[in-house]
Amino acid sequence: MNKVTCGITMSLDAFVAGPNQSLENPFGDIPENLLHHWMFDEPEKHQAELHALTDAGAFILGSNMYGPKEKRESPDWKGWWGDNPVYHAPVFVLSHKQRDPIAMEGGTTYIFIADGIEAALSAAKEVALERNVAIMGGANTINQYLAAGLLDELWLHIVPVTIGEGARLFENVPNLQLEPLEISGTPLVTHIRYHVVKK
Repeated sequence: MNKVTCGITMSLDAFVAGPNQSLENPFGDIPENLLHHWMFDEPEKHQAELHALTDAGAFILGSNMYGPKEKRESPDWKGWWGDNPVYHAPVFVLSHKQRDPIAMEGGTTYIFIADGIEAALSAAKEVALERNVAIMGGANTINQYLAAGLLDELWLHIVPVTIGEGARLFENVPNLQLEPLEISGTPLVTHIRYHVVKK
């Protein structure tokens, strides 16, 4: 049976991006690698966590994760990841408009879903078969899945900085109960994998 998982890097005050996200600044008005330098500075120490980020049979992206507002509905825009995105599986993009799928190199296909988070999850589970479905973000999308009680595991990668404003995890997610399954890390980042306790 597949699980619905999410792995996300955040600051100590639960921000996953700064304010004013744009094409030029995908993570907003913060230093470019403030939250993600652990991935690049010491990847050998975080192999399990890095592998888990893309180990799924299907993925779900919010519209802002797929592209900035000035680009996301353009037929020429095909995501941030170039011709061969990292997913290598179907990627369901939450969208305000229905549009044709976009097939990329390496097995990634962007499929646009205009019917909301539950419709996207149902379609993703169908194609993932026994593999997990990964909710990739951004914060608003993850918060919607948490608030609806649809996530099974949440893997937080917590960087020891604060940001103060921007896209924040756990907004409008009351009464969330998490059970730690695994804790590890280095001075650059603390990894905590949680089971989401269902009410």
